[in-house]
Amino acid sequence: MLESAAALVEEHRALEEAMADPAVAGDPDRLRETNKRYSALAPTVAAYHAWKSAQGDAQAARELAAEDASFADELPGLEEAVMAAEDRLRRLLVPRDPDDDRDVILEVKAGEGGEESALFAGDLLRMYLRYAERRGWRTDIIDSTESDLGGVKDVQVAVKARGASGLGEGPWARLKYEGGVHRVQRVPVTESQGRIHTSAAGVWVMPEAEEVEVIIDPNDLRIDVFRSSGPGGQSVNTTDSAVRITHLPTGTVVSCQNEKSQLQNREAAMRVLRARLHQMAMDQANAAAADVRSSQVRTVDRSERIRTYNFPENRISDHRTGYKAYNLDIVLGGELDPIVQSAIDADEAAKLAALGS
Repeated sequence: MLESAAALVEEHRALEEAMADPAVAGDPDRLRETNKRYSALAPTVAAYHAWKSAQGDAQAARELAAEDASFADELPGLEEAVMAAEDRLRRLLVPRDPDDDRDVILEVKAGEGGEESALFAGDLLRMYLRYAERRGWRTDIIDSTESDLGGVKDVQVAVKARGASGLGEGPWARLKYEGGVHRVQRVPVTESQGRIHTSAAGVWVMPEAEEVEVIIDPNDLRIDVFRSSGPGGQSVNTTDSAVRITHLPTGTVVSCQNEKSQLQNREAAMRVLRARLHQMAMDQANAAAADVRSSQVRTVDRSERIRTYNFPENRISDHRTGYKAYNLDIVLGGELDPIVQSAIDADEAAKLAALGS
């Protein structure tokens, strides 16, 4: 497996030569793709050279130790360096999700539990907004429907990185594991007897697609306009500015009513539609991506959960990775990295095991 990195080193060298070719330099699209691949390979190439260098140092110390015993003292440290370099290279050779650098559209939807579920969905929304802020990402609420008590029935948020992201640091790379059913256990504000209730909210995460990547035939769309409404159904707009778009070939329906103009709502709805169609296409074309995304449970049922938020015990548990901590208040404040990292590590371990089998 590790020696296969030599082919990537050769590809990296060829790409460097290609970028100096006037034919490539004169073609903006080709140059952009070449540079993107060159940059993506750079960490693996550097790790490969570090591994070969560490191997050379250890081998030289072994040979010298045969003549001078003092060199034997250096061997343990040099061999540890080889193992560390090998581990880093092995991890970099794990196949990457091609969408890792993408921005995302994240949706939180209330499920079973009535008003309490909507309040919990609002808690999840604030958690993700704070997490995005901690990581320096920009957020834009595309559409939302509030409940009577100030919770969230359904909300869609665009999460965007500010500039280029480091390897594995993009919004999709970090947030794709959040998809699924999130269960909460706590005493609802509507409970007068002080009993603990269980309810659930669903989270869906989609990599955002560019307009040129997803070609949508206008003839495949049915566009309906209607009057925006707020909690309880009262009218909050005197014009038909809200937009509902149905993609007829797939039956996918998206709607948006947050913006003031029909045009703005239509553009926002099309962003969500492109993301959903892109995800569907990737699921069909790539079995590995389908495995990842199939974990994003499509029904908001309390029995199909990925994570539990237990307020009385201040405990958060991830049922896929076994992660458990008693700092729920801190997690809801946006400190999600440890639990996200547990999912990344579990996914990476599974891929490494598959490569080794």
